[in-house]
Amino acid sequence: MFMDYNTIQNYCKQLLITSKLAGNAILEIYNSEEIGLESKSDASPLTKADLAANTIICDALRAMSPEIPIISEENENLSYLTRGGWEYCWIVDPLDGTKEFVKKNGEFTTNIALIHGNKVIAGVVYIPVLKEMYFAIKDNGAYQIVDGEAIQLEAKTYTITDKNLKVVCSRSHLNDDTKKFIDKLDNPEMIVKGSSLKFLAIAKGEADLYPRMAPTMEWDTAAAQIILEEAGGSLCNEDSNEPMIYNKEHLLNPFFIARGKEIYIETTS
Repeated sequence: MFMDYNTIQNYCKQLLITSKLAGNAILEIYNSEEIGLESKSDASPLTKADLAANTIICDALRAMSPEIPIISEENENLSYLTRGGWEYCWIVDPLDGTKEFVKKNGEFTTNIALIHGNKVIAGVVYIPVLKEMYFAIKDNGAYQIVDGEAIQLEAKTYTITDKNLKVVCSRSHLNDDTKKFIDKLDNPEMIVKGSSLKFLAIAKGEADLYPRMAPTMEWDTAAAQIILEEAGGSLCNEDSNEPMIYNKEHLLNPFFIARGKEIYIETTS
């Protein structure tokens, strides 16, 4: 099945609407007195907002593209024996940053990505509290919608030896291995954010780097990756420096480094 640009563009237009609907449902619960907090089997938090947003998004995707399967954090996902043969799939995090949602700091998003093979080719990220919408389609740029207009995003240019690099890190998951990477930089400025806001900060040119030497899942990164890449940045495996791939046998991501437009300077021995 070949999907042309017009089809992907039409999907994205629908995703913008769906993301906002899911965001509104999240905010309704966020502003209520009862968020229905539970713990999943891996001890991560789950709320009524996660489930409500998941239902809205997955129902919309099934209605829009019934032939394309869905991988979502809140769904029971199929084995790789089945998934491995998929040409296209959706990867969804209906509420990225549930810990931030519970803390009431507003730093959470909805993430929807379209995957072809094992590469992300389109993505939408919505910040419900700020009512900010971001999207990207492969080879067509990354954008934020501002007052109904699509404003193109561009990551900053830097070298790793620059002083005072702006390094974005997790509000809830900053660990020793990540700190070791940051400690090698020249007097970096730390910026703490939750959820996909870290990737968006780089895509918008507000930060340079996001090292993550801690576990994440595919739905945590897919939608934000295409936005970052189309803004000129990258999201690569920390060991191999290869771009992150999706619908893997195991949905756990390797450790990674998200970058803006890093310029590599050759050194002579």
